[in-house]
Amino acid sequence: MDARTLLALSAGCAALAVFAGWRGAKPPNPLKGPRMIPWRWLMVVSATAAVLLFSLSEQAAGLRLPGR
Repeated sequence: MDARTLLALSAGCAALAVFAGWRGAKPPNPLKGPRMIPWRWLMVVSATAAVLLFSLSEQAAGLRLPGR
């Protein structure tokens, strides 16, 4: 994949992480019933994917860590 595609996927994962973090931080509402979507788990997984995709997009763009 090229750097643009990886950056777009990284931005999408970051947006999902922010949304899932907002939804996971809301207080539970017992009248509506239990939450059926694990928002905090989705936040952690999507934030991890965003960081990994961002580092892959840097490598695809030709940037390297100093000393490597």
